[in-house]
Amino acid sequence: MMQRITSSHSYPLYNVAATRDMEQRAATNLPPHTLMQRAGLAAARLTLALAPHARHIWIACGPGNNGGDGFEAALHLHQWGKQVSVSWSDPSAGRSALPPDAQASHDRAIAAGVNIGAEAPEDFDFCIDALLGIGSSAREPEGVIAQWLQRMQASDKPRLCIDVPSGLNADTGSTPGTQAGAQIFTLSLLTLKPGLFTAQGRDCAGEVWFDDLGTSSASPSDTAATAWLQGQDSIAPSPRQLALHASHKGSFGDVAVIGGESSTDSHMAGAALLAAGAALHAGAGRVYVALLAADGQQAMTVDATQPELMFRSPDALDLKNLSVVCGCGGGDAVRAVLPRVLSTAPCLVLDADALNAIAADSGLQTLLKARQARGWQTVLTPHPLEGARLAGKSTADVQADRLAGAAQLAETFGAVIVLKGSGTVIAGPGQTSRINSSGNALLATAGTGDVLAGMVGAQLASGINAFEAACNAVFRHGRIAEQWLLAHPGKGLVASEVMRRAVWDG
Repeated sequence: MMQRITSSHSYPLYNVAATRDMEQRAATNLPPHTLMQRAGLAAARLTLALAPHARHIWIACGPGNNGGDGFEAALHLHQWGKQVSVSWSDPSAGRSALPPDAQASHDRAIAAGVNIGAEAPEDFDFCIDALLGIGSSAREPEGVIAQWLQRMQASDKPRLCIDVPSGLNADTGSTPGTQAGAQIFTLSLLTLKPGLFTAQGRDCAGEVWFDDLGTSSASPSDTAATAWLQGQDSIAPSPRQLALHASHKGSFGDVAVIGGESSTDSHMAGAALLAAGAALHAGAGRVYVALLAADGQQAMTVDATQPELMFRSPDALDLKNLSVVCGCGGGDAVRAVLPRVLSTAPCLVLDADALNAIAADSGLQTLLKARQARGWQTVLTPHPLEGARLAGKSTADVQADRLAGAAQLAETFGAVIVLKGSGTVIAGPGQTSRINSSGNALLATAGTGDVLAGMVGAQLASGINAFEAACNAVFRHGRIAEQWLLAHPGKGLVASEVMRRAVWDG
């Protein structure tokens, strides 16, 4: 069954090793060559659906089974009356160099009258990348394969990638080069791969389609998902949607935001106010703000634009009975309050400067790790650089395998990790990680991370466990950007707008 992947539904994701295992098991119950024939037919059908008026279709085929899928697609498109140009990356090696199934597809295409050559056509209306597929996880594009990929990426013609865009690591979403291009589509076969949805994967894959090749009923139930693509159906409704009429403001929990350092050189109160406003709009019953002034004096007593926020000094907060969001705009001043916060607040979201302070202080790290043994709820919301500091790695190392990086941080600190970025990863100790499916580049602006921290804080205050609280908030945060893009095409989105739209709608 073929379907387009959207953020409405959640899907299991499988890495290359699991995919190959499932492929082998499925193949044992089918006649030889069946899966490749189904894959090629699916690619041909999707090509017709995406570009029904395309007359000249270029299919670039590689040396493995991904190339075999391309040969099969060429056979059908040729039989359906399309002008098909097939470029094979290694014709000099002969058909015997191909895997057995790919050999069979090559021969079927030749017998049907498909012209298979070694050169790319001068012009085309649509192109199909059947060069490497999941083989990109072990082999980077080079030689003529790299040249053809560059040709496709430079073209303004639509491109369909069979299984995985060549050059993209199916497990991690990393790629050795830019994979930009116009109108990109990917048909993932048999399984959905995590690399399509995080790091560079979302840009490389474009619009993702999925075909299980008729194996859904035969797929082994004992193959655990590598991760889950988080969709709308996995998001819990707001506690306010389920609330009784006899509720009161204390029914929805209290949030305290500690941050917003003010000094002669820097004024970061805005970060704390964004987080606090987001917690308020996301459903918290009461929200307190504790700003950190360099001279020890409270810098602000009321926000006229958000009079609902209640200002307190950090020492006056009853941290044991609050969901605490700490670090937004906290600067160096946050270091002084972190020991008390870490050792007192049962529900805690750590962001921004709090994360940087912890990364540089082994004593604070010890306090953070001790929280898990006490059964306390902790969420860390690092962007890649902050995650790298916590892990003692480079940002490039973290981005090279975001799933592994987030999972390692979760196990190290005994906390839920929200590794922000394209395809935000949510990881927790003992949890199957989730990759968030919502969001877009409109969130790449100052302050949106503070808003997210406040939204997570509101979820924690409602009594939801840390992992689900993070998942709920991350998805809603991304959905706000999607809704804004639909309603205001071409217009930027600022953090205060995200904050005002943090109202939970399930």
